[in-house]
Amino acid sequence: MTTDGKINQEKLLAALERRVAGQALAKQLGLTLVAVEPGRAVVKLATGEHLTNILGGIHGTAIFALIDEAFQASCNAHGTVAVALNMNLTFHRAPGVGEELTAEAQELHRGRRTGTYQITVTDPKGRRIATCQALAYRTGERLPFLED
Repeated sequence: MTTDGKINQEKLLAALERRVAGQALAKQLGLTLVAVEPGRAVVKLATGEHLTNILGGIHGTAIFALIDEAFQASCNAHGTVAVALNMNLTFHRAPGVGEELTAEAQELHRGRRTGTYQITVTDPKGRRIATCQALAYRTGERLPFLED
């Protein structure tokens, strides 16, 4: 925090990037946070055979994990704890195995207790793979991993 009690954005974003990079699930799936700022985040996922479903396509769970990672980074980048209340996911097309997918989360509205986000997943050609509208509950509590 700064001397006036406000959160130092540079330190917040660095702490958030470290925290995201240190998650075991993110490492296992290959999720990479490439950009984050309050209310916005971009996460990439390199797909491969290890993420396929019974039909040989990319498993929906992998795409959801990509969406969820972008969502959690964007809504927690304000420096206070935000958790998912609802996520409505639509799959538009199947990505190719081996393609790098990009999820971009954008805050649409942030109130005192809730925030609404739109997350879009695209393939390398910019084609829409999935979209998600998500609702976050904002606790107002400071992120526990922020350094003083």
